[in-house]
Amino acid sequence: MYEYFLGQFADAEGKRGGQFYTPRSVVRTLVELIEPLEGRIYDPCCGSGGMFVQSVRFLESHGGKLSDVSIFGQESNPTTWRLGRMNLAIRGISADLGEKHADTFHNDLHRNEKFDYVLANPPFNISDWSGELLEDDIRWKGYNSPSSSNANFAWILHIVHHLTETGSAAVVMANGSMSSMTNGEGDIRQQLVENNLVDCMVALPNQLFYNTQIPVCIWVLAKHRKGTESLRDRSGEVLFIDARNMGHMETRTHKVFTEEDIEKIGETYHSWRSKDRSYEDVAGFCNAASMKDIEQHNFVLTPGRYVGAAEADELRQDFQEVLKIHIADWEHLQCSSNKLDAKINNILNNLSKMEQHQ
Repeated sequence: MYEYFLGQFADAEGKRGGQFYTPRSVVRTLVELIEPLEGRIYDPCCGSGGMFVQSVRFLESHGGKLSDVSIFGQESNPTTWRLGRMNLAIRGISADLGEKHADTFHNDLHRNEKFDYVLANPPFNISDWSGELLEDDIRWKGYNSPSSSNANFAWILHIVHHLTETGSAAVVMANGSMSSMTNGEGDIRQQLVENNLVDCMVALPNQLFYNTQIPVCIWVLAKHRKGTESLRDRSGEVLFIDARNMGHMETRTHKVFTEEDIEKIGETYHSWRSKDRSYEDVAGFCNAASMKDIEQHNFVLTPGRYVGAAEADELRQDFQEVLKIHIADWEHLQCSSNKLDAKINNILNNLSKMEQHQ
């Protein structure tokens, strides 16, 4: 019930609501991808704690217990930090969210910790994060320093730094992170690929989020890709999934993934990395690309470039989707304007009547 009200409030708040709430179907997709069944789970921008709630639900649905995991998080907004603590407390979930709210970049409350799983939906394209004060930070060691005018890769490098040697992460990012060549972002992206950390890229449909119309994607990162008893060696290979045509409109302005959508994305990823693989490339949906393929695309990681969709078709589809969003927004604003006009007219009429009676 608490999560339901958070969702309703986020919907009503629009852009501001996204500061503390990531839509449930998006969180479930992240959890389905990295399967946090045992170990230490971390979210460096945890909002109201939705990542942790869904992780625990996933754990329990697979026969696990709360004692199998330890939960850590951090949040900079004081109100949101309190919402997160309350959300977890009423569910009996113990977590270390720090003794206070704090800026993850400039006051890392878990600076000496490593985590088995990281789930995160960082704020997109932050330009005022004072990155120039952190140019020699240990979290960027081995990489170019992230741009002080955009924090996207600062979040990714922060997460990589906090992973254990067998850890994995699922992170929501603005689409620009997959293709931007400005401010050295292309160099960092190339370093991440060449360091064998990028496991899978998922392009998401528009209108999944309450707070932004910016097209977004999921980065799946893995520290150990050389294979285990059940997982094959994926070194030098990245899986690309284009899920932009998935989901259905739950309301006039908001799209959600169905259970079938989430299962399809998860099963595609897990079948690709499994030793008992049943994976096959599907034109227009998924493709396992080699390092050579990625080099030929100058380390741009947009799934549409690899799954077989023509670039012109991508642009046309994106334009149509954005146009639909703007039309829907305009209709909503026009409706709100008409309602406000009616209220103002009613107030003025009442005031006029009161004045006449006096």
